[in-house]
Amino acid sequence: MLPTTVFRQSDMAETAAKTTKKEWQFDSTTPILLLVVTIPLSMFLWAGNRTFQIIRHSDDEQIPPTRWLASILIPIAFLVWGLKRGSVNLSGAMMGFCVGFVMTLANYCFLACLVIFFVTSSKATKFRAKEKRKIEVDFKEGGQRNWIQVLCNSGMAPQLALLYIFEIGVGQRPIDFIEDFRASWFALGVMSAFACSNADTWASELGTVLSSSDPRLITSLKKVPRGVNGGVSIMGIVVSVLGGLAVGVSFYLTIILTVNSSILEHSPPQWPVVVLGAAAGLFGSVIDSFFGATLQYSGVHKKTGVIVEQPGPEVKYICGRRILDNHSVNLLSNIVTAIVMPRVANLFWPYY
Repeated sequence: MLPTTVFRQSDMAETAAKTTKKEWQFDSTTPILLLVVTIPLSMFLWAGNRTFQIIRHSDDEQIPPTRWLASILIPIAFLVWGLKRGSVNLSGAMMGFCVGFVMTLANYCFLACLVIFFVTSSKATKFRAKEKRKIEVDFKEGGQRNWIQVLCNSGMAPQLALLYIFEIGVGQRPIDFIEDFRASWFALGVMSAFACSNADTWASELGTVLSSSDPRLITSLKKVPRGVNGGVSIMGIVVSVLGGLAVGVSFYLTIILTVNSSILEHSPPQWPVVVLGAAAGLFGSVIDSFFGATLQYSGVHKKTGVIVEQPGPEVKYICGRRILDNHSVNLLSNIVTAIVMPRVANLFWPYY
């Protein structure tokens, strides 16, 4: 009876998975449904914002209805896409929508960084999934990020984007620490936060399976098994830089495409943001590895060889203390990177 029961449960799980996947597939009615929901909601938010400005007798530039529409339509489209591909669960999709709404409303450069991070990290998570399943005890196909993972990976970006809205307003501005210090600081803080998250994801998801040799622990340089928190490799460092570079390029291209050319002519060169993205990716990945090696427990199960984050009688200790989990390490490294890198940019940007 036991084999039959297991077989039926597996069939039910497989059927449920197929049903869920089918439920979120795009069809011909999906665009119409999105517009039916987003257009009235965006108009309601625009009217509410306009009414609030009239009551306050505010002379601030009002947010146009098209921006409200984009701030709702684009995140919803990615929400449906993420659910369809299994990159997030329902709670992760809801949190992702909130983050996407804030990013799109504040600055399209922020949205570009978010899109690059979400799309490329989802692809990286699925890359050589069978190999990762052998070394990660909690590996999930496609990532299946929940709301905690979405919040920790976005880190400081939503908070800085909200400060950007309240302090600066909405819209794209060129980076100029002399004439527009606060907007430049907030903008590069958001970019650096996403560069850190993207670099860390690329390093852990791609570097682990692309490297031909075992990584070395960042604190002692001793060789450790793949998947150990705090392990670094040449390939991991390279993909970290590339992950941050991708975010920096997306930020730069959005500035060039959305900011008036006459404004750009009287602004400092914007290309250093690409270099800063790569530097933020490298810095964030190194900081994440250091925190992982010291504040996060890593051990290997003696029988299965799988890397675990909890001690036990069948677990051989490798490094770290059981102080933080992976989500906390990601969030902490993200915060440090988002605070440090704008200061670094401020030191060299005026010289270009």
